[in-house]
Amino acid sequence: MPVRPRRAAAALAATASIALFASACTGSANNATSDDPKAETTITFWHGWSAPAEVKAIKDNVARFEKAHPNIKVKVVGDINDDKLGQALRAGGSNGPDVVSSFTTSNVGKFCASGALADLKPFIEKSKLDLDKTFPKVLQEYTQFEGKRCTLPLLSDAYGLYYNKDAFEKAGIKAPPKTWSEFTEVAKKLTKAKGDSYEQLGFMPNYLGYETVVEHYMSQWDHTYFDADGKSNVAKDPAFAEMMTYQKSLVDALGGFKKLDKYRTTFGDEWGAKHPFHTGQVAMQLDGEWRLNFLKEAKVGFEVGVAPLPVADDEVAEYGKGYLSGTIMGIAPQSKKQNAAWELIKYMTTDTDAVVSFANDIGNVPSTLEALKSPNLKFDDHFKTFLDIAQHPESTTMAGAVNGATYQETLSDLAHKYEKGQVTDLKKGLADTAAQIDRDIAAAK
Repeated sequence: MPVRPRRAAAALAATASIALFASACTGSANNATSDDPKAETTITFWHGWSAPAEVKAIKDNVARFEKAHPNIKVKVVGDINDDKLGQALRAGGSNGPDVVSSFTTSNVGKFCASGALADLKPFIEKSKLDLDKTFPKVLQEYTQFEGKRCTLPLLSDAYGLYYNKDAFEKAGIKAPPKTWSEFTEVAKKLTKAKGDSYEQLGFMPNYLGYETVVEHYMSQWDHTYFDADGKSNVAKDPAFAEMMTYQKSLVDALGGFKKLDKYRTTFGDEWGAKHPFHTGQVAMQLDGEWRLNFLKEAKVGFEVGVAPLPVADDEVAEYGKGYLSGTIMGIAPQSKKQNAAWELIKYMTTDTDAVVSFANDIGNVPSTLEALKSPNLKFDDHFKTFLDIAQHPESTTMAGAVNGATYQETLSDLAHKYEKGQVTDLKKGLADTAAQIDRDIAAAK
């Protein structure tokens, strides 16, 4: 089972949870705790996994930790989202967690800036942990904010392009497209109209399509969300206008927003067997590595291909890059067992055998450099594509912000209106959006 039956919803939910984290910390993080990590103790670990296979994988990993640290017992509590986590951290007290994990990397800025999670720097220094030799660069970036590190990465996700090889063959397409111009032509060849709908759609480009969100598209254009002064760069960096203009042209080329959106409403659940890529309703799909397990479970009736997403036409030398994200771990600042909590985090995020075993169990990309090279890592050619994307030097993720994903929601609001034709002056729309993002960040500070 995949670890991510919530990625598309995570960005939407992130803003709702931000208010919780604004007042989450009931006191400053106390890293100079006096607890003895070698003493007999029990710590509580909250995580968000809920599927039986995922929960078992967590328990198996914790069991390995307890065997290596027989003095530390771990009470595991699953199915904890960021709303529940924020409420617990805000309330404090002895009933809360010592160690937490979250799927919402976009909230790291809020976690770190508000003190909702403890500063890990003292623990890292005490353990002589060299982050540059342990984690890929992008994963280091999304687990800290403005120099304060309050989380470490626990497995990661890489996004690429799934395609129906049978449909490609029937359409005379020899290979997956490498540039967005090529992608448009391929998507059109794969599209078969049926009245005012489709027998088969080459690709669902709408922002409400599964995983076709702004940040995933943007990863394929060189871009910078904020300038050196921390101001929104979306109006000044031409990449944002280029991406939105291209996406709108793709929407128009495949039938227009209304026709596409009507077809979208016929799709099955993103996390069920009736996903539109599984059923053949769409011939190409932007998605993460976890889709591989879904495809096996659905027993689809066609051969599946996997490739990196296309890149901007003038960035073909960077083909192979993609969007990266993942799970994060941190320490509750109210915990009185922070040294013991650190031992669990250090084990789960840096022990090669632990990371590889967990990645194998739930089908995610390993989050350490050593685990990525481990001979014990199980993968086939499909999964290797995602391993390569995860290690590509030009792969990116969302920028952190003091108010979490709010800036992404503001940018996405413009994008939705632009693809629908409700906003026609994109230059002005981006300028207004940048101004709103700056106001929101200033208010959050």
